[in-house]
Amino acid sequence: MPTGYISIGSNIQRDQHIPSSIKALKQHFGELTLSSVYESAAVGFAGDAFYNLIVGFNADLPAKAVAKRLRDIELDHGRTRNSQKFSARTLDLDLILYGDLVLSDGRLQIPRDEIEKYAFVLEPLAEIAPTLQHPVKHIDYATLWRLFNKTDLHQQRITPDWLSTI
Repeated sequence: MPTGYISIGSNIQRDQHIPSSIKALKQHFGELTLSSVYESAAVGFAGDAFYNLIVGFNADLPAKAVAKRLRDIELDHGRTRNSQKFSARTLDLDLILYGDLVLSDGRLQIPRDEIEKYAFVLEPLAEIAPTLQHPVKHIDYATLWRLFNKTDLHQQRITPDWLSTI
């Protein structure tokens, strides 16, 4: 059964959408491993700060089926199908890793290149899976985070009130 990792982000009603999405993910995939929550500045556009985290899960489903469930959860949380890449959003759920799978199939790319591009993905991933090896680079995530350029890093670990209720 592959271990998958999902990047979660929201900057619209984030205190509502993030915990609700975690509950939905638990319903679909069972027990989750949660990183800390990070408050991150919007990237690529001017907007409210995001909450971001990574969750790990185990599933015996094809990656496309997992991605479809994630899209359904996004839609249930007010996400529109035509939303732009760099824009405010109620909920963003991305399957960033799925076992050692390497896949490029339209919009579904695993591993996601965001892992190496954005601190709001890499730092929480390195927190919960520090020794896991990137399936293409063959470098562990703790090392990737240590080598990441942290100049102008605009994120901080936070503890939202709702965290204790999920």
